[in-house]
Amino acid sequence: MPRLKSKYNPDFIVANGENSAAGRGITHKIARELFEQGIQAITMGNHTWGNKDIFEFIDDEPRLIRPINYSPGMPGKGYTIIRNGKKELGLINVIGRTYMQPMDDPFRSVDAILDDWNGKIKCILVDFHAEATSEKISMGWHVDGRVSAIVGTHTHVQTHDERILPEGTAYVTDVGMVGPRDGVLGMEREAVLLKFRTELPSRFIVDEGKWQFHAVIIELDDVSGRSQNIQLIRQFEDEWILE
Repeated sequence: MPRLKSKYNPDFIVANGENSAAGRGITHKIARELFEQGIQAITMGNHTWGNKDIFEFIDDEPRLIRPINYSPGMPGKGYTIIRNGKKELGLINVIGRTYMQPMDDPFRSVDAILDDWNGKIKCILVDFHAEATSEKISMGWHVDGRVSAIVGTHTHVQTHDERILPEGTAYVTDVGMVGPRDGVLGMEREAVLLKFRTELPSRFIVDEGKWQFHAVIIELDDVSGRSQNIQLIRQFEDEWILE
């Protein structure tokens, strides 16, 4: 983080934290640690409720949001606005439905917030936490020109399809994961292999191998909110790669 902040000097840093507590949910302690590192907002996903500690602080922490299309009445909020001086960034977290647990319509849920903001927020980032690439790509086209960027999360593997859509929205299907490099999506591979080979129940444990760090850096026009560039960041424990 210090090296990346020194190189890019970002106005805002956003992280998805739904796997930060040993792969399941987040705790208040971990959230504080992430904020102390300079992260200004944390989004979540299908493991939002994986650690019961979240119920103690999600309603009192506006920098932590969960998918907006959970059922009405759930704790927390699915959107927020973060500020840095005179600059502001609208942030929306939404979860997909394909191959996922039943949720409200993600497309209508995003539309409702964008209609409510009604152009008052120029720079908007959407974290679309979804399994199916087709659903993520469809959401990209759905919001093109209405948000600054849409970044996919959940599948943990960084995709090489970053682009600026025709109406000025930056898009990538999956930003990739931060965690162990040599496991299976961050988990010890032996347990995952056992489950695939035998279909027997297997307890997944976070791997302790060499780490990897994936992210994107997105440049926005402050006036229009349109994206000007999106660049993948890939950092490994034993090497450094920028694409």
